[in-house]
Amino acid sequence: MPLKRYGVLKGRAIAAKREEDQSSPHYQVHIQAGSTHYRIAVNVKSQLSPSELLFLVDDHFQHPITANLPSLEDEFTLLSSKPGGQAVDFIRGNLFDRSDMRLLPPNLPGPDNDLSDRIGHYVTRAIQEMDARVYAFGERWGPEGGKADKIFGFRPGNGIHDIHMNQGNDTSHRGDDGVWQDGALLLHFPSTQQWVAVFLAFQSQAWHTDDRTGHASSDVPDPGPGPQPSPTEPDHLVRIVGALVNPIGPAPEQEAVTLLNASPADIDLAGWQIADRLKNKMALSGTIHSGAAITVKLSQEVQLGNKGGIVTLLNDKGLKVDGVSYTAEQSQKEGWTIVF
Repeated sequence: MPLKRYGVLKGRAIAAKREEDQSSPHYQVHIQAGSTHYRIAVNVKSQLSPSELLFLVDDHFQHPITANLPSLEDEFTLLSSKPGGQAVDFIRGNLFDRSDMRLLPPNLPGPDNDLSDRIGHYVTRAIQEMDARVYAFGERWGPEGGKADKIFGFRPGNGIHDIHMNQGNDTSHRGDDGVWQDGALLLHFPSTQQWVAVFLAFQSQAWHTDDRTGHASSDVPDPGPGPQPSPTEPDHLVRIVGALVNPIGPAPEQEAVTLLNASPADIDLAGWQIADRLKNKMALSGTIHSGAAITVKLSQEVQLGNKGGIVTLLNDKGLKVDGVSYTAEQSQKEGWTIVF
């Protein structure tokens, strides 16, 4: 079954600690949200081989998901696992390019050379800046009656875990699969108007999953561990390189998306689709030649919008080929194409 209590915790970081248990270590963060205390447990090692996690730390994160987060109260907020809201989905939400993820061991002697160090750098800053806020997406546990938290000792025990990708799991963790329920760690620093995003995934997880169950897609052979798409996957055969989100003229405007065939072969687009933030879809047709770019005029069923959005390209099997996002600020110039 998917995660039962999926949501986002917003609060202030007041302490952090590396967990010494090397069988399943976590980077632990003590969060205060109003009068309630929480612990967020961030995995830094997989129990399955290979043990190193895929990670990406984006210290200039720009995505429409951040627009409404500051208006949340300091507390845990349940989220609906569906597109268009605050729920996180590594595949469908176009939060980052998976090929930008890297591998790091959980703990090594010395400074700034392991996954705990990378996460700790920004958490330490958040502790030092009183107006900084941490947003932990994942599954809540607790409150645990009168039981004290095992790491920080506050009562009652209470917290967030599964702060990582939660779909495309191996058979032993398949029961946790679901869409629009991935975990993530976002940190907001108002002093520099900066968002930092931390994304984590296990090498055993698949990057093409069923839109209903979140299980690994049977249309893609097992690509094996690592961040880079294998030759059997459709990633980036065709790239979304531009979007005209705010055309000149009164509504309804004719929005457009520009596609580039990056592959060495011509591609028949029959059965391919473009999807917007709400996953409304428009069918494509025709052929895009190797190395060529085409501009696709969008139908009214697909809406890009001027308040931030995402654009996704799907092949004839419904698998994601490419995906981009843009913010409200990027879409304010009328008549300008956003370049990705």
